[in-house]
Amino acid sequence: MHRLRSLLMIVIFSCSSMISLAENVSLAPDHPQRYTVVKGDTLWDIAARFLNRPWDWPKIWKVNPQIRDPHWIYPGDVIVLEYVNGQPTLTLERGRHGSETERLRPRVRSTPIAEAIPTIPYDAVRQFLTSPKVVTKQEIQSAPYIVSLADNRLIGGSGDTIYVRGLEEAANGATVSGYTVFRRDDVLKNPETEEELGYNALYVADTHLQRGGDPATLIIDRSVREVIVGDRLLPVIEEQLALDYHPKPAPQSVRGHIIKVLDGVSQIGQYDLVVIDQGLRDGLEKGHVLRVWRHGQKMRDWVKEGASRWITLPDEKAGLVMIFRPFERVSYGIVMKASLAIHLGDLVTAPEL
Repeated sequence: MHRLRSLLMIVIFSCSSMISLAENVSLAPDHPQRYTVVKGDTLWDIAARFLNRPWDWPKIWKVNPQIRDPHWIYPGDVIVLEYVNGQPTLTLERGRHGSETERLRPRVRSTPIAEAIPTIPYDAVRQFLTSPKVVTKQEIQSAPYIVSLADNRLIGGSGDTIYVRGLEEAANGATVSGYTVFRRDDVLKNPETEEELGYNALYVADTHLQRGGDPATLIIDRSVREVIVGDRLLPVIEEQLALDYHPKPAPQSVRGHIIKVLDGVSQIGQYDLVVIDQGLRDGLEKGHVLRVWRHGQKMRDWVKEGASRWITLPDEKAGLVMIFRPFERVSYGIVMKASLAIHLGDLVTAPEL
């Protein structure tokens, strides 16, 4: 799959040409025959209208080489479910972008986010692509730090000048578009083994370099918290801004837990962002989909006479999470579906095939 390198790009699912329909593809029981795309839709939402497993939808898209490369999906377009030789196929009828009917071709394409339909809600994940991240204790200690604010101020905000030491080493030769100010947040642990997996970097502000040196001079572009001496900085690497999501089932070996909610809500629902205690070392990649299981409740058996022991009810399917930013030992995920309330500590596994 080709990779996009621009912030203002979105990606439509990729697949090789002429993928045959897999036997285990399952249409949603209440799927429509036609669906008109509206503003605010995502490719995931559209796929979920037709399929029980949205990540399977490239399997029922067929390439029509006679149509000239119009593979965008826009509000006003109509998705049509047809049957070819007994197999379901999705076709596209153009709305305001044209009147042609074409076979959908799920290839990597790009277009301004404001116009085409994205894979997932971009606004929900944007700040988490470059701002907070998971860091180790060593990375925190070696990160550039604010040594002073202009005019000896105690706190800073948007438009203020800060002075930073250790900045030149941080980029390590990569192309940097700015620097994020952060401070150490909660330690992230595996709830079963108590292994420390790293620290969540609490987002403070965005800055840009005004003048290099030691200390370097930077300007605060945007802040959500007060900037103080001692805050650390991380470079924003242009490569991190790509939104090339290709949903696919996570490896069957993955078994983890939700250990943190990135926006602080108590009950987790659709499009909320979570931290999973599994990462690159466990085989997770960007786009992997996980099944969330709500732990079965413990209850006492009051029916059988003499029974006094507690029993645990079976775990229940609670939703689906897609990984949008994996780290070495943990990953950031977005809840794509929540059929039940999701909580911290809930189990995540590979989805059923």
